[in-house]
Amino acid sequence: MKLVFIILGAVLVNNFVFNQFLGICPFLGVSKKHETAIGMGIAVTFVMALASFITWIVQYALVLLHIEYMQTIVFILVIAVLVQVLEMIIKKVSFTLYQALGVYLPLITTNCAVLGVTLLNVNKQYNLLESVVNGTASAIGFALALVLFTGIRERLTFSNLPEWMKGFPGALIAAGLTSIAFIGFTGLI
Repeated sequence: MKLVFIILGAVLVNNFVFNQFLGICPFLGVSKKHETAIGMGIAVTFVMALASFITWIVQYALVLLHIEYMQTIVFILVIAVLVQVLEMIIKKVSFTLYQALGVYLPLITTNCAVLGVTLLNVNKQYNLLESVVNGTASAIGFALALVLFTGIRERLTFSNLPEWMKGFPGALIAAGLTSIAFIGFTGLI
């Protein structure tokens, strides 16, 4: 039952984009087309799930060696390696997706949502399974936010908006309103 609460909490209640405001750079940068949004969602899901698994093991080793103070640096290195591997895989498998994601793919390394979920796993003292479930569910929440917002942005491009609201200003207003909608899930858990 605890895993269900972790999943619902990570996807809806504590959504990294809409409730914790982490990962905003790729969220705003890649949310113009559904193809790139889905690709980024899958890429972030892969990195967050694997990073949650590996950093849990690394944290265990850091505690054994009494060098917990190295946690953030080591976690960033683990995430950087994962993103580099993912970048090579996407480049080989789907070069068009690789080009569409552009600079936002390597930016997953500095995506604070990825580092945030690994640190949150440690702070909440999740076991290995709970860490991986939280990381995966948080990534699914990120992907959900990305795909939902992409639909909104695509509709905004065809809407009759005042000139000052076209483009990025309208996207920021829509992101704020979507974030308010996600606050409605707060009482769920």
